[in-house]
Amino acid sequence: MALLVELLFFTLLVFVPLRAITNLIIKHKYGHHLPPGPIALPIIGHFHLLGPLKHRSLYKLSLRYGPLFSLRLGSVRAVVANTGDVAKQFLKTNEFSFIHRPATIGITLVTNNVALTFAPYGPYWKFVKKLTMTELLGTRSVNKFISLRARQCRRFFRFLAQKSELRESVNLSEELSKLTNTIMVQMVLGTQSASIEGRVEEARILTRDVTNIFGEFNLADHFWICKKLDLQGFEKRIDNILARIDKFLEVIIVEREEQRRLRNINGGGRGGRNGVVTEEDEDVKDFLDFLLDVSEDENAEIKLTRTHVKSFVMEYFTAGTDSTATAADWTIGEILNHPKVLEKAREEIDRVVGKNRLVGESDGPNLPYIQAIIKETLRLHPPFPVVNRKCVEACKIDKYMIPENTMLFLNLWAINRDPNFWENPSEFRPERFLEPNERDKMGPIDIKGQHFQALPFGSGRRICPGKNLVLQMLPGLVAGMIQCFDWKVVNGKMDGNDSVMEMDERQGMTLSSARDLVCVPVARFSPLTILDP
Repeated sequence: MALLVELLFFTLLVFVPLRAITNLIIKHKYGHHLPPGPIALPIIGHFHLLGPLKHRSLYKLSLRYGPLFSLRLGSVRAVVANTGDVAKQFLKTNEFSFIHRPATIGITLVTNNVALTFAPYGPYWKFVKKLTMTELLGTRSVNKFISLRARQCRRFFRFLAQKSELRESVNLSEELSKLTNTIMVQMVLGTQSASIEGRVEEARILTRDVTNIFGEFNLADHFWICKKLDLQGFEKRIDNILARIDKFLEVIIVEREEQRRLRNINGGGRGGRNGVVTEEDEDVKDFLDFLLDVSEDENAEIKLTRTHVKSFVMEYFTAGTDSTATAADWTIGEILNHPKVLEKAREEIDRVVGKNRLVGESDGPNLPYIQAIIKETLRLHPPFPVVNRKCVEACKIDKYMIPENTMLFLNLWAINRDPNFWENPSEFRPERFLEPNERDKMGPIDIKGQHFQALPFGSGRRICPGKNLVLQMLPGLVAGMIQCFDWKVVNGKMDGNDSVMEMDERQGMTLSSARDLVCVPVARFSPLTILDP
């Protein structure tokens, strides 16, 4: 308590006058051309106006101050974009002024300041982005792992079938997280490592802990006076997480290096555990192997250290697991809450795929209504509802001047629900993605960053690199759950005689449901022979 009193006194004595001087400088330099905003309180600025669900608080403020407004969060100056038209000026017209994605102190420490997602735009970022898209998250590389994902999805459906036979409930939120984590671990680390088997759960717990600390509020990110104090004990917790990550990955990397050494001695061939590799995996090189290739290449454009390798692995675990699982969870919840959508989706699957084989990722392009369901879910529930950029060069947006070092909050949640573009924007209606866009006289809206009315992944050069994996994997996964099972929601709210999923949101880095989705799967066919090998 004494420390906090001293901090407050020192802040009042030093920070307030400095802030006043800074504001005078900005006002003198940029005149009255900053976007409008609410009156700020001393020291805290506008923090008192933000609730636990930041995207909803920012949306409410936009109703009063317009689609572009200013905030001050402690010592951080920020502007907020809440519509697609405004976002387009930041992400397209003035993209290079806002090309930098700032990292929190927690993210910087956990990723050793080498993460692709938050690296400054430049040669290093371009090099790592190329590696990632070429070998892991690009369209071709995502397709390279299609058989791996198919096996894991089939295993997941068999687990659900067993629960159906026993008439037991399933925590789908939890199981979808396990599924997507297993897939990401195997895409990054391979399927042949003895150290990976039985350690997927450890990877999932690490991923969860990293995601949680990324999403927590840290005083040091917003008050410069707190940067060296660590009042909340973040650094101690991060040190613990880093030690666990290092121990987990070091075992796997050492084993892989030994495999690579033996492989070189034996004259090639990937060789898995005991030298055994399945036929379909023979030519599939996982991302860890590729990272080690680059780290051992003396002529590489940029030298990758062991720290880089470990940081990249954890970054892809975190980004790939949480966003995909959360999107799948919301999709199933929306479908179960809208029986007519479920009926229409199932009719499409039965017509296109039939009932004699399991639907898969390759069927996705032939299932336009399933695709529309995925797009509508991502519109309403973007994995990251608010994304940050930082102004690296002062520029003009509309009639306003945005100073250098200003934080930009892109409220993707609000952009995707703009009533000036979307009719009944909060309504779940997949058909809107199958209809022509009358306002702009073009075809149906897509969600890959070109149409600024729907930006679940952002846009431009810093668009979410995991979008290809999400859009490739989700249709087959969701369609399989619809094809094989009916569902009874256990922990929902009553809507007439039916229990439906509550669509409340949970505070965190990603936009997840406030309550896990718990259901009893009911097999549509007996037996479910389409799940046989």
